[in-house]
Amino acid sequence: MNLFTEMRGLVLEALDQMQAEGALPQGLDFANVAVEPPRDAAHGDMATNAAMVLAKPAGQKPRDIAEALATRLAADGRVAKAEVAGPGFLNLTLAAPVWQRVVGTVLQDGTAYGRSDMGQGKKVNVEYVSANPTGPLHVGHTRGAVFGDALASLLDYAGYQVTREYYINDGGAQVDVLARSVYLRYLEAHGQAVEFADGTYPGEYLVEVGQALKDKVGDAYVGQPEEVWLEEIRNFATDAMMDLIRADLAQLGVKMDVFYSEKSLYGTGRIEAAIDSLRAKGLIYRGTLEPPKGKLPEDWEPREQTLFKSTEHGDDVDRPIMKSDGAWTYFAPDIAYHYDKVSRGFDALIDVFGADHGGYVKRMKAAVSALSDGRVPLDIKLCQLVKLWKNGEPFKMSKRAGNFVTLRDVVEQVGPDVTRFVMLTRKNDAPLDFDFDKVLEQSRENPVFYVQYAHARVSSVLRRAAEAGIDTSDAALRAADLGLLGHEAELAVMRKLAEWPRLVEIAARTNEPHRIAFYLYELAGDFHALWNRGNDLVELRFIQDGDEGTSQAKIALARSVAVVISAGLAILGVTPAEEMR
Repeated sequence: MNLFTEMRGLVLEALDQMQAEGALPQGLDFANVAVEPPRDAAHGDMATNAAMVLAKPAGQKPRDIAEALATRLAADGRVAKAEVAGPGFLNLTLAAPVWQRVVGTVLQDGTAYGRSDMGQGKKVNVEYVSANPTGPLHVGHTRGAVFGDALASLLDYAGYQVTREYYINDGGAQVDVLARSVYLRYLEAHGQAVEFADGTYPGEYLVEVGQALKDKVGDAYVGQPEEVWLEEIRNFATDAMMDLIRADLAQLGVKMDVFYSEKSLYGTGRIEAAIDSLRAKGLIYRGTLEPPKGKLPEDWEPREQTLFKSTEHGDDVDRPIMKSDGAWTYFAPDIAYHYDKVSRGFDALIDVFGADHGGYVKRMKAAVSALSDGRVPLDIKLCQLVKLWKNGEPFKMSKRAGNFVTLRDVVEQVGPDVTRFVMLTRKNDAPLDFDFDKVLEQSRENPVFYVQYAHARVSSVLRRAAEAGIDTSDAALRAADLGLLGHEAELAVMRKLAEWPRLVEIAARTNEPHRIAFYLYELAGDFHALWNRGNDLVELRFIQDGDEGTSQAKIALARSVAVVISAGLAILGVTPAEEMR
């Protein structure tokens, strides 16, 4: 049940009546007619722009349309008041039974309340994390992992068929550097003194890998030239790092459906097939790029390369896909990877990148547009940096990792639930401060605590009601007289509950899971306000001594809040708290 959709339907019915009666001309397009919460809650419960968007095509004054529409809407029992404001905005105040009905719907549907069929089962691939397999995940990867995982859950909740995917960057030079670094730890395991040159990975996490390699091959590689051991150690090290990364993701509650290897693209004809697909469309050519803007590098020289005509699909410049020496650029396997995604039949693709990939967005969108003939949209979400604080100072780097704070460092400090929620308290493209002290603080300023405390308070009400012998099963609560819920503080909670289905669709349409966290904080705020009013007004308390019927109605409202919080937290990957400790 989406109450805003229901009321938009009522508005459209009234507009149809006006057309039938000649008050509006035939053939008007109602697609842009919306029903939304008003900007100012004092103006009513909902507002429609119908008169404003129809005035020009109808050849009428917007206020005249609004007044005629208001008369028809006010005749419906669901509308308590319809008022015209300004040049033609129409504000609606709904009757209390409309809001009370929301509580019964929540209890009837459970955590499925708010689920949508908006996605219509369309297949969406969400690729996220995709860190180089050269070490443990760091805090930047943590934000991308949480964002991508929550987005995947949100899209699933909104009716899409979602595949969670990790692209293993195991085809580039960085994996050779990993192999050389592991070889040094391998020699160290044999008692040799080693020195990590610039460009190698000195983190202690490779000590165990070096020892494991020694356990597997003994001294077979000691003193041997690189060509003897490089490929074998590269494979061994990559597998070890992916085991480490999977373990890190598991600590955060992230489980991928697909791990796709970049290396599988090489020597298999897949890159060639993708480029041939673009060539067949006239998008591959030999040419020379303009020099880079700004100061010209001393070593720059114009040279002919194989280029992708990405400017025909929205990019700023064409992009090289093969170097002058015949080797593929780093862009070529990425084109092939996305060609594979398109070939797997996905209806939409979403890539979650770090902030340092901002310059990669247009070329990748151009490639997918060209590969799919514009059929498959690609949305790229950039996750900005995370700054860690503790005791008022920047959080120190991890000794184990060598030069960064790991995902495991963060989760071990505050737990996966807090980590996940806090990572979603800012929009993905905004920087995020993660203060270890504040995220564990028990105050309204800490959104994690504030939302969890609301759920825990409902649980405490249910426990006290059970002790008092009150039937608090959902069936009993659905049967309660919800007409007893009429105080403005109670109506405020019901109005917020009614927004949930609409909010889910907006968040899914914009690929913005942070909206879920924001909504939960607002819902918790309305619930806490109701709870606090009960400290002063006995009639607002959830358990009314000696009055089981009224108690059940009020508990039904509290229980519906817990249901929606549970559904929202599930999307975020957070476990609801039954009690606060």
